[in-house]
Amino acid sequence: MAEKVKSKSKEKKSKEQPVVTEQIAGEEKHYVIRGNILFGKVISAKANKTVTVERELTTYLPKYERYKKSESKIHAHNPNNMAKEGDLVKVGETRRISKTKSFIVMQVIGKDDK
Repeated sequence: MAEKVKSKSKEKKSKEQPVVTEQIAGEEKHYVIRGNILFGKVISAKANKTVTVERELTTYLPKYERYKKSESKIHAHNPNNMAKEGDLVKVGETRRISKTKSFIVMQVIGKDDK
């Protein structure tokens, strides 16, 4: 009788996480995106390698049967200063980079037409 041998090797499902790379003085820094991915508009790019991204949120109020608009501001790391004021960007959550920055600009989608 042939016995079936079950292999108990548990392979972890490898989730490929997006990585953003930045070059500083010939060195490469890697930032792993490991949380939320959000979209918004850059409203300030005055600080070096930092942008302020504003998102518009709509929430439903059941009592009044209406929608309420609100805004949220996020400080994000801007590698290689690729985003300018007025750009629509995709930002991803990463490890804490400074006191106020926990997001990084992943991609510039385009200009805001408003």
